[in-house]
Amino acid sequence: MKHVNLTKPVVAWSTLITVIICFTACDETLDVAPKDQIADETLWETTDNADLFLNAIYTAIPSPVGSGDPLENFTDNSVNGVAGRYSSTVYGNSSYTPSNGPSQWGHYTNIRKCNVFIQKVSESTLPEDWKVLRLAEARFLRAYFYSLLALHHGGVPVITDVLDRYTQGEEIFRARNTFEETIQFITAECSQIAGDLPLTAPSGRITKGAALTLKAWCELFSASPLYNVTDDKAKWQLAADSYKQVMNLGVYELFPDYGTLFLEANNHNSEVIFDRVHLGGTALANTRAQNYGPTFVNGVARAWAGSNPTQELVDTYLMANGLPIDDPASGYDPQNPYVDREQRFYTDIIYDGAEWLGYPIIMKRGVGSKNQTDLSDNNEATNTGYYWRKAVDPQYANLGNIGNGAHFIIFRYAEVLLGYAEAQNEAVGPDLSVYEAVNLVRKRVDLPPVDEGLNREQMRKVIDRERRVELASEDKRWYDIIRWKKAEHVLNGRLHAVSIELENGKWTYKSVPAGGGTRVFFPEKNYVYPIPQSAMDANPKLVQNPNYD
Repeated sequence: MKHVNLTKPVVAWSTLITVIICFTACDETLDVAPKDQIADETLWETTDNADLFLNAIYTAIPSPVGSGDPLENFTDNSVNGVAGRYSSTVYGNSSYTPSNGPSQWGHYTNIRKCNVFIQKVSESTLPEDWKVLRLAEARFLRAYFYSLLALHHGGVPVITDVLDRYTQGEEIFRARNTFEETIQFITAECSQIAGDLPLTAPSGRITKGAALTLKAWCELFSASPLYNVTDDKAKWQLAADSYKQVMNLGVYELFPDYGTLFLEANNHNSEVIFDRVHLGGTALANTRAQNYGPTFVNGVARAWAGSNPTQELVDTYLMANGLPIDDPASGYDPQNPYVDREQRFYTDIIYDGAEWLGYPIIMKRGVGSKNQTDLSDNNEATNTGYYWRKAVDPQYANLGNIGNGAHFIIFRYAEVLLGYAEAQNEAVGPDLSVYEAVNLVRKRVDLPPVDEGLNREQMRKVIDRERRVELASEDKRWYDIIRWKKAEHVLNGRLHAVSIELENGKWTYKSVPAGGGTRVFFPEKNYVYPIPQSAMDANPKLVQNPNYD
């Protein structure tokens, strides 16, 4: 049998030019024509051609780092600093309908491509070892796209065959599966393919750890109050056991430097389980520095500030001694609020007076700074008094830069540890393994261990705080406030900013409503997105989510 290299990096193509992307330090490339130049009958005759088709699916994995309005802005963690954006004007006030609502429905295009790949490769005479691995990758990608659909829309039609209206007619229309059935499909797929996937692979390729982590994540979401209304402990234990499987692989460990974990220089580090590859200088570049960094540096426009951390998030960061700011023993001074905070605060947040590109960023009002907090939401300066530092690489902080190659991390080991701790705590209470998992995450940033003797509810609060801070700006918060049914509390009212003004010769810090920070959430419908009206019109078997009619 012909030997086939199964460790090739992912590549992507364009209809105008062929773009060869090497996801690792290797110098292997594919020299094949774009798919639109390959006849279908020859596409499945060589592994190189078939790989090109699969790699194009890989590039469809969504990433927020090219977005001017990331999912983080749909939470209480951040607001968009640019006026008129969807997160503030439509989602934020819950004025959306099935015709203009947020949607993940477009992933059915990607799912169909996965189905085509799976069918064609299964029927092909390509080498068996290559087929086993690539079919497992395609099934993972299909499961991942289904997870995005299910976690946002609820149950959706689970389609695993290639639909063709010309030959099947009305049979292509499928009814929605329940949420439970959709999740069961995803987790079963992950279980079945895990043994066919390697423990390690070139950056961007799917591994056994990625499959088990997706399984655990979907189980955690399913075990949470939104869908686990009876608090069935067995569901929590199922998620804990899956996370434990990932921990027991012995492949992952926390990257020692939290501050540089997300930068291009540290792609594919020891903590990364599943990431979306970006290639600097191309249409696939990471443009986080241009989208989320400070708008003005030394009076020069450097970024758009499309996501500004809220005062609510800033107040969640602990003091360096491990105590929350509302603890009387913490040492927190509300009129000197940025002193002696935990390490993650300084690596995540640019606050008034913090340095960026060698210059102080001034958000004080009334001193002529272009970065003064924009409480009226009428310019591109911060609406909250804060900018993101996390994952923003200063060497690319320039509006004229076309982006860098830092990959967007979808799953990493810290999230596995916190997911395990949450599930295990809910299943059996805060046993020793729960403390160990949480304390590993805290130890990296020099926080003291969690106090011993906590009950389940107390530990739940600790884990929630750790998830919110550790995973800030990684598009995880939306899922947490949805699955725990917190959105109706934290997304009803006004999100807050800091206003720093001179009063009686002294700078005062006040929490005030943020520009563009008004939020409305209707719990009777907004815990799931509506099914797009276009999909409803096309498929008579679809039933709309409650209260969107």
